[in-house]
Amino acid sequence: MSKDKWQEKIQNIEEGFIPYLPKEEGYEKTVLEAVNYSINAGGKRLRPMFLYETYSMFGGTDEKAVRPFMMAMEMIHTYSLVHDDLPAMDNDDYRRGKLTTHKKYGEAMGILAGDALLNLAYETAFLAFDSKTDKQRIANALKVLGKKAGIYGMVGGQVVDVENNGKFVDEQMLHYVYKNKTSALIEASLMIGACLAGASQDEVRIMENVGTAIGLAFQIQDDILDISGDEKVIGKPVHSDEKNEKSTYPVLHGMEESRKKVAEYTVKTPGVPERLDITYFESGKPATKNDLLIVYVRMLDKQGVLCPVNGIPVELSVQGGEIVGPTSYPLEAGVASFLVRTGEISKININATGKGFSTRKSLKVGKE
Repeated sequence: MSKDKWQEKIQNIEEGFIPYLPKEEGYEKTVLEAVNYSINAGGKRLRPMFLYETYSMFGGTDEKAVRPFMMAMEMIHTYSLVHDDLPAMDNDDYRRGKLTTHKKYGEAMGILAGDALLNLAYETAFLAFDSKTDKQRIANALKVLGKKAGIYGMVGGQVVDVENNGKFVDEQMLHYVYKNKTSALIEASLMIGACLAGASQDEVRIMENVGTAIGLAFQIQDDILDISGDEKVIGKPVHSDEKNEKSTYPVLHGMEESRKKVAEYTVKTPGVPERLDITYFESGKPATKNDLLIVYVRMLDKQGVLCPVNGIPVELSVQGGEIVGPTSYPLEAGVASFLVRTGEISKININATGKGFSTRKSLKVGKE
């Protein structure tokens, strides 16, 4: 897509926002000004764009159904940024090259502007019921919006992110944060577009997986830019993660591996979960007797692409060694990790099962 075409799409989206923006009047005028300032601060408008393009891809044509959800999605995304910038969280002064909402209107008004945006989002989404689209489709879309924006979605990811500032976070927990804090609203955008257009449950699930991959790539790239980006170009402060002592993908794996992972998520779009896979990490050397391994169980599609699903419990068992800690973990972003200690024999068998899937891997064990 050319830059001009991209800008044309953004302009179309922003013009569509105008009927839904609140009038800046009444006793609550200040917070309404802060709401509109936040919405009109610019941005890529990716989430409403994803929603609209998915809706069109599945044959949707009812503008009165899709436009309220596009606005609602941008309101929820914007409220999350307003709160994320607050002193209690990232404490940023600039976003998109402009003063953050709390720096312009004060901290209290920044909190209230975020609260207002969240509530306005649902008021706006409910306007879709005035359209001719099947009401069950709209109800399904609202369920997605509520879940992905809430405690089991974006808010949940933000909670874990905030609680672990300054602490070491392993890859599984980092996946959880990225999957929920960043990917959840992108997943919602694609899923809502599909729901409103009448897509099947399998199609909606595939769009969820696509959204997860996009979100993970987006977040890792954002982490890279926080280290190597130009503040004038990206429109927000750099080295914010370092200042807040956050564990990020580049911190765990380095810049080169992070760039490879972005490319992997960008090129490979996951399909329907088909099988489990076992990999392991053994501190950079071949496994030996009485060695401690980190074993990863991953959910893959039939092409071998990671399906970043959540909540499916995975049971692990071993022969020729022992599991250190719990033998069952739920998948988070398609991955569950276990600690396994090898035994005295030359081979260890690792078995994993979950939701009708099973797999087995044998690992040769060398001498110490």
